[in-house]
Amino acid sequence: MELYYIAFVLFVVGFLYASVGHGGASGYIAVFSIFSIPVAQYKPLILMLNMLVAGTGFFQFRRAGHFRWSTCWPFLITSIPTAFLGARYALEGKVYFVLLGLALILPTIRLLGITPKEHQKRKTVNIPLALLIGAIIGLLSGMLNIGGGIFLSPLLILLGWTNAKEAAATSAIFITLNSFSGLLGNTTPIYIDPSFALWFSAAAVGGFTGAYFGSARFQMATVRTLLSVVLLIACCKLLFFM
Repeated sequence: MELYYIAFVLFVVGFLYASVGHGGASGYIAVFSIFSIPVAQYKPLILMLNMLVAGTGFFQFRRAGHFRWSTCWPFLITSIPTAFLGARYALEGKVYFVLLGLALILPTIRLLGITPKEHQKRKTVNIPLALLIGAIIGLLSGMLNIGGGIFLSPLLILLGWTNAKEAAATSAIFITLNSFSGLLGNTTPIYIDPSFALWFSAAAVGGFTGAYFGSARFQMATVRTLLSVVLLIACCKLLFFM
């Protein structure tokens, strides 16, 4: 029965994260942490789910006209190789769990609606700064086994380079490609279990549905608040009980 509980929560996580252009890695970490799934099992699985959900999200946001290649390319050029490098030197043990717990605070803040305000006037992307940001986020993402969208999207809005929907589209392709790069650089043996098929299906359906409604400005404030509570529980577990 626990497999179905996990599948349902993964559906919700996929739905909510895809609605803002994210792959959901931090949410999946929260779910597997709460259900005490061994790290060795879920680390490669998270990147695969990330690619699936974020890739679906990118398709939906791009089709809705929110993607701008001119904004995206500087981040990808530096983040893809550094994500591979970071995955080769992935963090382990207590440091890994503490940093993951801290990383989960960011999506929790976003889900609670505490997000950067959009600039009324769009600014031109500073290419050197974007290259540096991409390299740093890529390296950190590879080391933490996430896609990096939770770091990139608020920065895009804060710096005035995109609006929320454009940030979602950029983050979606950023997460997809960096997750693939991180998976290639992963040194942990990939564990395959029959239950993964159910989890993949649940996350995929949730991601497709969430991206569809998210690109059409769908709001789910109450459910987002509930998910933020789950993430806070996971934060506490990762920071204090692992």
